[in-house]
This record gives sequence, C-alpha cells and structure tokens, in this order.
Amino acid sequence: MKFSEIFVPTLREEPQDAENISHKLLIRGGFIRQLSSGIFIFLPLGWRVIKKIYKIITEEMDRIGAQELFLPALTPSSLWKESGRWDAYGDDMFRVKDRKNRDYALSPTHEEIITEIARKHIHSYRDLPQIWYQVQTKFRDEPRPRGGLLRVREFLMKDSYSLDSSWEGLDRSYELHRIAYTRIFKRCGLKFVHLKASSGLMGGSQSEEFAIISNAGEDEIVICENCGYSANLEVAISKVPNYAVSKYNKFEKVFTPNIKSVDELANFLKVEKQNIIKSILYFVDDKPYLVLIRGDYEVNEEKLRKIISSFLYATDDDFEKIGSYPGFIGPYGLKNVEIIPDESIKYMDYGIIGANEINYHYVGWKGNLEFNNYYDLRKVKSGDLCPNCENKLDVKKAIEIGHIFKLGTRYSQIMGTYFQDKDGSLKPIVMGSYGIGLGRIMAGAVELYNDERGIIWPITIAPFEAIIIDIIKDGTANKLYERLKEKIDILIDDRDDVSPGVKFNDADLIGIPFKIIVGKKVKENKIEIQRRDNGQKYEIEINSAVDFILKMIMEEKLKYEEN
Repeated sequence: MKFSEIFVPTLREEPQDAENISHKLLIRGGFIRQLSSGIFIFLPLGWRVIKKIYKIITEEMDRIGAQELFLPALTPSSLWKESGRWDAYGDDMFRVKDRKNRDYALSPTHEEIITEIARKHIHSYRDLPQIWYQVQTKFRDEPRPRGGLLRVREFLMKDSYSLDSSWEGLDRSYELHRIAYTRIFKRCGLKFVHLKASSGLMGGSQSEEFAIISNAGEDEIVICENCGYSANLEVAISKVPNYAVSKYNKFEKVFTPNIKSVDELANFLKVEKQNIIKSILYFVDDKPYLVLIRGDYEVNEEKLRKIISSFLYATDDDFEKIGSYPGFIGPYGLKNVEIIPDESIKYMDYGIIGANEINYHYVGWKGNLEFNNYYDLRKVKSGDLCPNCENKLDVKKAIEIGHIFKLGTRYSQIMGTYFQDKDGSLKPIVMGSYGIGLGRIMAGAVELYNDERGIIWPITIAPFEAIIIDIIKDGTANKLYERLKEKIDILIDDRDDVSPGVKFNDADLIGIPFKIIVGKKVKENKIEIQRRDNGQKYEIEINSAVDFILKMIMEEKLKYEEN
C-alpha cells in the first residue's frame, strides 16, 4: 500500500485527554479516534492491527475444533430474566425498548443466547461435545471510561462456549482453551501471566485470567517471583500473618477522644496498626455480621461474598439497633451479632478493639481465644508471604486480556437445557465460557512495546511488516515495492509533500518493524534496512535486498510461533 493513498492522520503533539501510553500513541499514530466517552473509531491502521489479531484468534480456535458463528448483539430481556442476570447486571447493562415497548439488552456477553440455542437443538449425548465461538461487538455501560481502549463502553471480544455431557468433558474443553489462549497471546507477541481469578457475575466453579503486567492496568494481581504463584487480588491468598503482641497486656477500657480510624488510634496509643483489631459491620437483610481483621489489612469483599452474600455496609441507624457506634464498635459485649474473624487475628495477643461506647476502646483483649473458626477474608498486600514457598509476594497493576470460566450447570439448570444421556436419563449440559478482548491486546502490546519515538509492534500484529522510505525518487523504491508487495505486508512512503525527517518520524511513530531506506547509498548499489525494535542497521546490495528482507521477516515471525 502507498502512504499517499492510506488515511493515517498522525499527530505531532500528545492529545490532552489521553491518560496512558497506549491511549496517547494509538491516537498520535492515527490508529484510533474517540467518538464519545468510551466509544472509539478504528481508523485504517488500527483496523489492520485488529484484523491480524482476529486472524491469529480464529486460527487457534479452529485448531482446537471450535466452530465460528455470529450472534446478535441485540437480545431479548426474557433470556436474561431466566438466568437472573437482567437484574444482577444492574446499571452496567445497556437496555433499550422497541416500538412495542419490549425490553432488549445490548449484550455484554452471550451465555444466555448460547444456552437458548443448545436448549432448542442439543437433545442427545451424541450431539456433544461442542465448542462455538464468535468475534462480536459487546456493550457495557461503563460508569468511568478511561485509558483509551482499556475501559470502554463498546468493545470487540472473542467469546467462546463449550458444551459437554460431563464435568470431565468440561475439564478437557477448559484445558483446550487454556492452551489456545497461551498460543494466541504468544503469537501476538505479548508477555503475559496466567492467574487464578474470580468468576464474578459469570458464576461457575473455576476461572483463570490472562494478564499483562502494566501500570496502565486497573486489575491488581499478586505474584511470587520465587515459585511462580500468581492470582488476581480478588482471590489471592497469603500465609497467615506472624504473631502480633501489643504492649498492653492488661485488659482495660481507655479513653480515646474522637479517635475513630485505625491510623488515628495507632498514633494516639503509640502502637502498630497490626496491634489493632478492626471491626466492620455488615447486614444481610436484617441480620448483622461483624468482621474482625487485623488493623493493617483490608477486607477482601470478593472473599466475604463466599461467606455472606448480598451484604450491605451498616448505616448509623444500624449501629444504633445493635447498641454500638461508628468508629467505636467492637466484639466484646456485643449481643445478637454474628462474628466472622479473619485468620489475621488468630495469632494476636492483647489486641485493641472498640468498646461500643463513644470515645472509648479496650486494650489487652485476648478474644482470639474465643473463636473456633477463622476465615481468609483479608486482601493480600505486598510483603505478605507466599502460601506455597513463604517468599514475599508482590502486588502489581495488570491489564486483563483474557478470561476462562468453568460455568458448569449454572445456566443449563436454571434455563432447563438438558440432554438425554446414554442411560436414557436427562442431564444438564455442562458449560464453559471463554473471552478475549481484541482492543485490550492491541493496547496491551503498545503498553509493553514503545519508546520515546512511538510504538514498536510485534511483527505478527503490526499494521505492516515493513515500510519503504523513498528519499531520492529515482524509481528504485518503486521497483522494490512491486517485487515485495505480493510476498509481504508492505507500505511505501511515496509522499512528495513531506520531508525525509517527517517520513522517518512517522515510520517510527506507527511502529512498523522494518524500515527499508532508499537514499544516497543507491549510488553505491546499496540500500539500508533498519530494525524498529533495537535500531540495528544493515547495508545490503540492491540485487540481494528482496531475499534478505524476506528472510529477516520470516525469521522474525518464527519467534512468535507456538508449536
């Protein structure tokens, strides 16, 4: 393709509203433009990248025997109500009405629709297993779109669904997807981690996440550099904290005027936060629960939901109902409240707690001796010890690029999707769900690979594999272009109205892996080839240039191939 004919509106200056590197460079390089908050246009260069990601995905999905289909984005509310997610999605779901006042959703995912297809057409164990997939536009009414393509309202996703007759079959389908995802992300040139994760609204028995470590990400992940333990912060665990002993070894009430927070209390009493037991009051319907956790930890609400679901934080009126006060609540003497202690208080002695009286706390409390059961409720933090090898854990920011779920019978049972097994009995189809964000792969690659001049694309997803920069306009560049364009994905910068400096700057900005520079060296029967990633240069005789370029590109592509 010729640069003079392609629409590439590059910018010299950074866009003011762009927050992270990928957002800035994808706009500056003419890959995307924002239409509205969280809604983006993919311009020709950007769409070329997306199509290359799509091609890798379809090749690897086809490789595991998956069948591609295409489902509607507009789906009737009746299916979502059957599964219970019409209400569960809340404000995140875009909802519309037709002219007859019927409710529809702009789908954020397609489990219900897949289950409906299976309900109508899968009748026997002979029809199973199946793996169906699509690349489809999804919608989520994201309250705070940010980060360019990382948090949006409309996004392109590969979602696939496995249908099996048994849990063992689901295990096989799940493993096939794990292998396929590993191949996809490697072929896209990404450095990624594989994590234990929460199933969230999707439901099911198990899920895992694929993520890129990046400060631009909004996910938080926990990693052990020693043994490789890794998990999303929502489900991460750590070794139970070491023994903590307070200097107050006598149980007594102390005056703590207007001292409500853990930080204030630690400063006032001259103790560490780990000597304080934080008490948090929750309600499920009208039933109160008091979570106890060491003062230097936060409650992981994803873990808490596995013990008490659909909880609400207590209001001031709720405190009054149980005879306590915000900032001064504690377990001692509190009646008709179920106590849920975190493991972190199991090895505390002489802890400091609220006295259920305004301006007072107790010190020297040995309440850890009162509980039979302890729970893992704490949010892991950097410096905690790995549950496997006891080395220190790191908490890092990450970009989620893929997620796989074992749904089990969560949808098939509630929506009545059964098949007849070999013994004649009716059984629910066992399902899995698997997603990849194409825009996140694109943005994640830019977050990983860039420098002060612009993007450095992996060759497998670059908009073009090479660019010819024609400096001298003697016809040599055009001859090379004609010989190469049928063999590789190549762009020639044939513009007459810009300087060589602009051509070089644009080539670096848009990140094409190889620059073929046709300049003054032509007089010596030579051209220059330059790598975008490390700047390495090669002077090649014109007669052997085509073979040299093809060999370099083939070798570069092989680096990303997964056997």
